[in-house]
Amino acid sequence: MLSMVAMSGGVDSSVAAALTPDDRVGVAMRLYSVDELEIRTGRTCCAPDDLYDARRAAAALGIRFYVYDAQERFRAQVIEPFISSYARGETPNPCVRCNDHVKFDWLLDRARRLGADQLVTGHYARIERGADGRFRLLRAVDPSKDQSYFLHGLTQDELARVRFPLGQMTKSAVRALARERGLPNADKPESMEVCFVGDARLSDFLESHGVPKAHGEIVDREGRVLGEHEGVHRFTVGQRKGVGVSRSRPLYVAALDAENQRVTVGTREEVSRLSFAAQEPSWVADQPEAGTRCEVQIRHRGKPLPAILDEASDTGVRVTLLEPAIGVAKGQSAVFYRGDAVLGGARIV
Repeated sequence: MLSMVAMSGGVDSSVAAALTPDDRVGVAMRLYSVDELEIRTGRTCCAPDDLYDARRAAAALGIRFYVYDAQERFRAQVIEPFISSYARGETPNPCVRCNDHVKFDWLLDRARRLGADQLVTGHYARIERGADGRFRLLRAVDPSKDQSYFLHGLTQDELARVRFPLGQMTKSAVRALARERGLPNADKPESMEVCFVGDARLSDFLESHGVPKAHGEIVDREGRVLGEHEGVHRFTVGQRKGVGVSRSRPLYVAALDAENQRVTVGTREEVSRLSFAAQEPSWVADQPEAGTRCEVQIRHRGKPLPAILDEASDTGVRVTLLEPAIGVAKGQSAVFYRGDAVLGGARIV
């Protein structure tokens, strides 16, 4: 059986390749050019360096290695929607879009063309097949590394052909195995920022890509003007630091009005939400019934919140939270769980 392993140049995907039995081929994706990345961020990480590291890891494992050019798809499906979403006063999730439209959809198609039976990646998540034959997407054993939040868009057909060898491992165990196997990137630092933004400030990146500075007002919940700002794209709902105004009690961003360039702020109590709506849902297996109790995460590192799905269809979801939450931001992903199992997710509107 031939397995295609997605190798990013990091230690996780390299160890995933090392743990894959039988015949393997490593592939990496070129997502942007060197010159383009230098113009954006002033750095070249994730351009030649990561591809070079992936190639070295493949060589250490003695497997074939190829690079696919995915620049056009990545720009159209990830970078451009990211920029336009911030311009609309939303908080997008580029990693979800990348997984849905590039890493799995696109790579699985390449795997078929290559004659590979499965796609292996270094994501921290688990896949199990139930007695009914349906696949379940589960949290990783290591909660500090769990990436199931970003993977909620995987379909049953995709889960049938994807493998996550690291789902049962801790990060320390992964690095130890990488050293044991002599992988050259065993101690490579992790990249935590949005890959195509890099070390640049987010506002600088957006403004260099056509999102203009714009004079606007910062107001409280009653509409009283508290200060001024230079564009709603510099804020996100739930933000506390860097709001630009101060009062006796901490203020959080409550709402962003891109059309009128208005930022509304309030106290923690004033910005807390007990319900929200989301669109474009994807369900891992069966669509939940109205009234289903579950937990929801509204950010990758967010606390799972007890919730009820008041409505759940193939077009939208309406959610009641059983405890108040801040940071329910338009554009962000809401991902629904029952225990470790991912039910699905949707984009908050």
